[in-house]
Amino acid sequence: MIKKPNKKTNRPLFSSGPCAKHPNWSITNLDISALGRSHRAKKPKELIELSINLTSEILEVPADYKVAIVPASDTGAFELAMWNVLGHVGIDVLAWESFGKGWVTDIISQLKLTDINKLEADYGSLPDLLSVNMDRDIVFTLNGTTSGVKVPNLDWISDHRKGLTLCDATSGLFAQRVDWKKLDITTFSWQKVLGGEAQHGIIILSPRAIERLNTYSPPWPLPKIFRIKKAGQVDESIFTGSTINTPSLLCVSDYVDALKWAKDIGGLNKLISIADNNLEIIKEWVNENEWVSFLAKDKDTLSNTSVCLQLSLSDQITHDIDISHLSKLIQKKLEEEGVGYDLGSYRDAPPGLRIWTGATIDPEDIKILLSWIEWAYFSILEGQ
Repeated sequence: MIKKPNKKTNRPLFSSGPCAKHPNWSITNLDISALGRSHRAKKPKELIELSINLTSEILEVPADYKVAIVPASDTGAFELAMWNVLGHVGIDVLAWESFGKGWVTDIISQLKLTDINKLEADYGSLPDLLSVNMDRDIVFTLNGTTSGVKVPNLDWISDHRKGLTLCDATSGLFAQRVDWKKLDITTFSWQKVLGGEAQHGIIILSPRAIERLNTYSPPWPLPKIFRIKKAGQVDESIFTGSTINTPSLLCVSDYVDALKWAKDIGGLNKLISIADNNLEIIKEWVNENEWVSFLAKDKDTLSNTSVCLQLSLSDQITHDIDISHLSKLIQKKLEEEGVGYDLGSYRDAPPGLRIWTGATIDPEDIKILLSWIEWAYFSILEGQ
């Protein structure tokens, strides 16, 4: 029997969204001077614009790209993108996990578009990226939060494409470097890699995306929270502090705090290195334990933020339990011990464990967590 670990995680927060705050976070560090003010007043608008400018700076967004805060988290941001630009040309949509499959449903069932080419793959794999048609709009996720599978790079996207690329990058940005010239519309939520509060999304638009928005109007009505145009042109004020609807200034202050932390520790390179290091710790542990494996089939596609693990039953132990139940019992033990919360795989994904390893997670806590997972696994199978 494996001895119970005697060291507990400093922070047992491994949820894949909302994710852990950065290590130095304290509510007393937030600038709350804008609270209780109109979001249209000068000081609150300056706070919102600061968050936009810091986002552009840390993500190294090109100067001719536009950044805006929009409603309803990454989901709202990506829906806004699809509802505004799709239908102009045919669409290649890639889906290999829950959220990508959700975009397929929305495109077909809600927008009622028919010139659709679906490129799908099972959990753990990617579709054939080289078969994507560059004459069409391309809809894809950068990092599969629910499968632990990321797009390894963007080299498969042509610089001379005719369509737009729409990238749901919510659990990848700030942990994975992107080639911006390959992306036309990119969305994310600050609740992921930077551990911000939920309910706000960010959309990043290339000049090609702005051109599409200014020259194309979809045939369907747009809900108010999706309307980013005035008099047929993109409302430029949303890139300088105005918003479509009222944002939470407390959430914006919290995001600014996270961005300042990211800048202080070394910016994008440091954020990526923390996430990469966390993944390397898990890779080494998986290599040492034959009863656990990655859901991702190809090591080059392993996510460095949402790491999805599959369990198998040890041949050395007599057991009367299935993998799904075993996974839930491990989660229960870890939560009871106060060493790891919210480690269950996504509800539509194969049963297993999911560990958030983004930049706000301390590598030492990853090491400690893994020792507890190992203890929980064997103690359950041995009936302890």
